[in-house]
Amino acid sequence: MTTPAPRLIDFHSHWGTERGWKGSPYETAEDREALRGYFKWGMNFVSDEEQAAQFRQANAKVMLDFAFTYQMDDGALRDQHDYAFGFAREHPDVVLGNWISIDPTRPGHVKEFERCLSEGPGLTGLTVHSFTPAGPPDQPGWEDCLNLCVEANRPVLVHVGMSATGAGTRGGMGITLEGCHPRYVDRLAAAYPALNVIAARVAWPWQAEMIAVALHKANVWMELHGWSPRYFPEELKREIGKRLRKRVFFGADYPMLGHERLVAEWRAQGFSPDVLEDVFSGNAEAFLASIGVE
Repeated sequence: MTTPAPRLIDFHSHWGTERGWKGSPYETAEDREALRGYFKWGMNFVSDEEQAAQFRQANAKVMLDFAFTYQMDDGALRDQHDYAFGFAREHPDVVLGNWISIDPTRPGHVKEFERCLSEGPGLTGLTVHSFTPAGPPDQPGWEDCLNLCVEANRPVLVHVGMSATGAGTRGGMGITLEGCHPRYVDRLAAAYPALNVIAARVAWPWQAEMIAVALHKANVWMELHGWSPRYFPEELKREIGKRLRKRVFFGADYPMLGHERLVAEWRAQGFSPDVLEDVFSGNAEAFLASIGVE
């Protein structure tokens, strides 16, 4: 007998459409080959309708991340956001919202982020990568955007742990891993107690530090995209079922990792059904209700 697909609220996935990867560092054949070797995904794109159908089949509502739009000029940035918002309006049953990636040192980008907060359908949040020109989120360049998030009661996504971007390439695409340390989540949450901060990814090789931050700061949550649960550090597995039970969100990293595969692997780790229900959707529902998102 087939086990029915659980309801998923996926706090972090990417685009399965070619348009969704516009502006990324994977537009050349050479860079795509590096991605293929790391993720074992061949960058085989689907249409908008096929992507929505895949989300529906997985019973998933997804938060979509562009990641690399911070490099675009103002006009291209707006066009890419309008593409995302159009997809969300066409398919509100499977799109929770969008993580917006900008360069906060560019006034046009900040203005565009303000527009996204006011006009974007669903949940609009700010995603922070330490390799943008503003640097880690504790740097002054992020202050205006962080205050906008506080005013709008919208979360900030901060990437922690080893970055898959650049992995396996010479020089790692210029990305240093120090900027992905959980210390930046800790500093941000301390400096902005009214801000909701979500740590993205498994925080390896600093998982113990990330657990400590999440336990210490009530305005910090974790989403675990990009990793198969069978490779989670043991200390993370232990805490998901105990002290972090209400602080963890499901994240997939579609299309590199499929929802159905991840559900099966989560179930294989021995977590109780109640814990899995919290991770798959319950924790996210409580969080979204607390910030006024249906």
